[in-house]
Amino acid sequence: MPETLDPIQDEVQDHARDSRFNGFIALFVAVVATFMALCNVKDGNVVQAMQQSQAKAVDQWAFYQSKSTKQHIAENAVEMLRVQLDMSPGLKPEARARVEARIAAQEAAGKKYEKEKEQIKAEAEQAAKDYEAMNVHDDQFDLAEACLSVAVALAGVTALTRKRWLFAVAGVFASIGLVFGLAGFLHWNLHSDLMAKLLG
Repeated sequence: MPETLDPIQDEVQDHARDSRFNGFIALFVAVVATFMALCNVKDGNVVQAMQQSQAKAVDQWAFYQSKSTKQHIAENAVEMLRVQLDMSPGLKPEARARVEARIAAQEAAGKKYEKEKEQIKAEAEQAAKDYEAMNVHDDQFDLAEACLSVAVALAGVTALTRKRWLFAVAGVFASIGLVFGLAGFLHWNLHSDLMAKLLG
């Protein structure tokens, strides 16, 4: 009689092991998918901030160009007024004083535009640096999402095939995704150029 119970007990134990394994896979998938969703939300915020930085850099460079144009106009006006003075030696003192005042005003405007250009240039360069820094984190989140997606897919196949080695591979991808996701959240300077090129 005890001999007939052994196959049943073995089957019950196998079923219990499978059930525990399936439960573990389900928990794994839930945790990985949750972290992947958080990475996706954060990546969306990073991309939005990147677009704002890029727009700011473009706007600042356009502003810089307009200041350069105004500076050139002021400098040309100074040259023309000086030529006018040189070509009119018989100008009355009042007229000469007005032209010289105009020259001084245009020179002051040119210096003002030059000073403003330096500040605008610094802001444009800072916006470009901010964009580059955020681009690193964007790549980190992209890499995290790619690895975590592969991990979830492999976990699903593991549940069907019962291949434990496949679950180990899923764990490796999940670990890589976790590292890159944390790097994005915690602003670590971790970047994989190779993987970024493959995903880009």
